[in-house]
Amino acid sequence: METGTSENAGQTAGRPAGRAAGVPADEPVWIALPPGLLRMRRLLLVVWLGLLTLATGLLLGLFAGPVWAAFALLPLAALLWGWPMLGRNWRSWRYAERADDLLISRGVLWHEETVVPYGRMQLVEVTSGPVERHFGLASVQLHTAAAATDARIPGLVPAEAERLRDRLTELGEARSAGL
Repeated sequence: METGTSENAGQTAGRPAGRAAGVPADEPVWIALPPGLLRMRRLLLVVWLGLLTLATGLLLGLFAGPVWAAFALLPLAALLWGWPMLGRNWRSWRYAERADDLLISRGVLWHEETVVPYGRMQLVEVTSGPVERHFGLASVQLHTAAAATDARIPGLVPAEAERLRDRLTELGEARSAGL
C-alpha cells in the first residue's frame, strides 16, 4: 500500500482539505492571518511612539521647561492603549475561499465583511514593502470592476499569498469565461 500518493491525499472522509470535522459543508472555513503581522505592527507602534516620546520630551524640556516634559509620557499612554488594540484588530481579520467567491472579514467595532465573486475579479496582485519583506510577509490585493471594493488581505506568508493569487486568478478566469 502506498502512503501519501493517493488521489484522496488532500481529503479526509469526504471533506475537502482544510475543512474541520463537524463543520457543515455550506459553512466557510475561515483562515486567520499569521502572527507575523501582529509582531510587525506592534514593533512599528513601539518604534514610532518611542521616537515621538523621545522627541516630545526633548523639545518640551528644552523650550518649555522640565515641568512640561512630563507631557512626553502621553505617547507612552498611547502605546499602552494601542498594544491590545492591535491584537484585537489582528484577530478580527480572516478570509475564506468558497465555491463561487472569496470572503474577507475584518473589524472590531465596525465589522466589515467583503464578498468578492471570482468572476468579477480583474486583477490579483501580491505586494510586499520593505518592512513586510523584512518580516517575511506579503499582501494580496484584489481589483474588481467596482472602484469601491476594498478587497485586501494583509500580512500573509509569501508562499500563501502566491498560492492564493494563483488560485484566485485561475478561478477568476474560469468564472469570467462565460461572461
